[in-house]
Amino acid sequence: MRFDRARARHILLGPESVVVLNRTGADVLGLCDGRRTVGDIVAELRERYNRVVDDEVRQFLAGLAGKRYVEISHG
Repeated sequence: MRFDRARARHILLGPESVVVLNRTGADVLGLCDGRRTVGDIVAELRERYNRVVDDEVRQFLAGLAGKRYVEISHG
């Protein structure tokens, strides 16, 4: 993840692709540090935002994992 000045947004760069993130998506990825669980990430987001749906965060991360932008450890 990096900040793209031209778009004034965070982006993910992949092989021959660019994913432009909204603020919430960038916040989710910013919390992915290899130590936090998905539950920890949801809890932190609930402190920042009024409405956070656990399943939406999990689906977002699962979609990124499916595209190999993140890796989710199950152990």
